[in-house]
Amino acid sequence: MGFISQFMENKATDDKIVNISGQYVDIYRELIYPAEILVNRGKIIALRKLEAAPSQFILPGLIDAHIHIESSLLIPSEFARLAVLHGTVATVSDPHEIANVCGMDGVNYMIENGESVNFKFYFGAPSCVPATGFETAGASIGPAEIKQLLGDDRIKYLAEMMNWPGVLKHDNEVMEKIMLAKEAGKPVDGHAPGLTGDLAKAYIEAGISTDHECVSLDEATHKIKLGMKIAIREGSAAKNFDTLIDLMDTYPGSLMFCSDDKHPDSLLEGHIDQLVSRAIKRGKKLFDVLRAACINPIQHYGLDVGTLREGDPADFIVVDDLTDFKVKQTYINGVLVADNGKTLISSQKTDRINRFHTELITENSLRVNSAGDQIRVIVAEDGQLVTRQEWAFLPNPDGLLASCVEKDILKIAVTNRYETATPAIGFIRNFGLKKGAIASSVAHDSHNIIAVGTNDAAIMQAVNAIIRERGGLSLFDGETCTVLPLPVAGLMNTEDAFSTAAKYTELDHKSKVVLGSTLKSPYMTLSFMALLVIPSLKLSDKGLFDGSSFKFVSLHKGLN
Repeated sequence: MGFISQFMENKATDDKIVNISGQYVDIYRELIYPAEILVNRGKIIALRKLEAAPSQFILPGLIDAHIHIESSLLIPSEFARLAVLHGTVATVSDPHEIANVCGMDGVNYMIENGESVNFKFYFGAPSCVPATGFETAGASIGPAEIKQLLGDDRIKYLAEMMNWPGVLKHDNEVMEKIMLAKEAGKPVDGHAPGLTGDLAKAYIEAGISTDHECVSLDEATHKIKLGMKIAIREGSAAKNFDTLIDLMDTYPGSLMFCSDDKHPDSLLEGHIDQLVSRAIKRGKKLFDVLRAACINPIQHYGLDVGTLREGDPADFIVVDDLTDFKVKQTYINGVLVADNGKTLISSQKTDRINRFHTELITENSLRVNSAGDQIRVIVAEDGQLVTRQEWAFLPNPDGLLASCVEKDILKIAVTNRYETATPAIGFIRNFGLKKGAIASSVAHDSHNIIAVGTNDAAIMQAVNAIIRERGGLSLFDGETCTVLPLPVAGLMNTEDAFSTAAKYTELDHKSKVVLGSTLKSPYMTLSFMALLVIPSLKLSDKGLFDGSSFKFVSLHKGLN
């Protein structure tokens, strides 16, 4: 019958039956054999073994077990258009980012926009809004709202509990949210980078079931032994696949794959399909890898996603081979949604939702008086969310601290987007800019405006460009400013996914070639420099913050 799906008329009901043949990959029985699959009304109605079939392979669709759709800079309906090209049929999506900006309205926006296309978005109830009390957010979601969300069948879990100190200290609100999830029979996602030993044990015993933040094999192994599922993360900035993939040899039933945060340029290149291919090429067992990519998330979260058995929803993919894993076709609910590199999901019209209330900044607001010989410097780690702290001497002409391009120590600023306030200032190493500045209103978790630059004038230009657009990514090269607008919550673009990816690629390219950044993903890395719940040194709109001790610290040595 060939690769293209054929349609046969069902004489009894006048329904069309989709008939697809190829090498059937049975993950449960660990078998591969020639077969044809019959699909009717979105379900698999029969699997028939054949003597021979085309050489393409048919297997269940892929699932991203933890992702913030907002970080793709795409609204859910546009994200789906790219994801299906790579065989992704479903995501376990935490709407934490838009919730920190727009609250319950933001969560509802994500659900409703996701439902406008044939793709399986499974959202969680964001547990930490605001993420901490050490930054300005746009909204708050308390136990009453969590109870309301968990009562919705479309909400599948309590999203990542980043407030691990609150869990360990039995904070009343934190524990109430976890209890509500237990009462609803829904799992609780975790977020506890570096937490091990008795602290990890106590955190997990509180009811936390997963973690996607493990950065070492020992940490992940320890958490698995305590009963956790580990999502191996490979995003645009945080990349833990190489460190953690050997867990597949011993704990395949405890693993899933996720991207967490993925910008549109890298989503255009690949998704979970890349991780499957890399794992197989590393010698991992095919069926163990496919369980992590296709089956384990369904079982853990109770997702209504097909696993290629009779009676299941017809969510499956067709690939060239089981090594390179090039996806030829993707089906969701029996409908062909991607065919030979072309998305068949149409763009959808959408409303916009946002909260952006601040005035333009001035150069004067970025000035910092020198109050000592040494200052704290954030050291960004390429490919990681964690940072280090260093002490450094900086030139202070006229008693003012300034960026030092020669030492690769640049000024970083976070500006409150929700009300007019003086920007918080720090200094950072490893961005490598030689001129200009970049800025973003995507700044986890509260999404204030974050910028890094070689001088105050450049930072001002980059920040003000975002304020004028009420959200976006910007780049000032010393003469002109380029902006990618993000009108939905200052996080997402409403344009065609491919157009957004192209514009982002242009900004990323300029940040490296024109400004000189040495980072693989400068904008993604920048967005995490305000993420206070990841150690060690970060910057919020209220000041420098030590994520290890969970307290503010001074820029200058000796002041605290």
